[in-house]
Amino acid sequence: MPAGTLYRGREGMWSWVAHRVTGVLIFFFLFVHVLDTALVRVSPEAYDTVVATYKTPIVALLEYGLVAAILFHALNGLRVIAVDFWVKGARYQKQMLWTVVGLWLVLMIGAIYPVLGHAARELFGS
Repeated sequence: MPAGTLYRGREGMWSWVAHRVTGVLIFFFLFVHVLDTALVRVSPEAYDTVVATYKTPIVALLEYGLVAAILFHALNGLRVIAVDFWVKGARYQKQMLWTVVGLWLVLMIGAIYPVLGHAARELFGS
């Protein structure tokens, strides 16, 4: 690499970043989940209060983010396994990434579409 140039990254680098970010987000969710579940042993009333704070539209949106993170992390993990253990994996890693992204988009649209339809019916009536 010539001096003074920046590595601009390609699909492999960005999939690596996305895989790490989704892994950290999933870990954070699991950490919070274990803490709030453990709270039931300390104080059932405090547990009920904490769980009640989860019943908001913002948390519902965050739950879809969690689904998106888990789905991408799982699909990309399968791609990483294929790259590592398939003889031709490195040669096809870019195509496999775009397949993962396409499949992820289709599955996420399928997951969100019913919710958006319901929200539109509630807002605009039908």
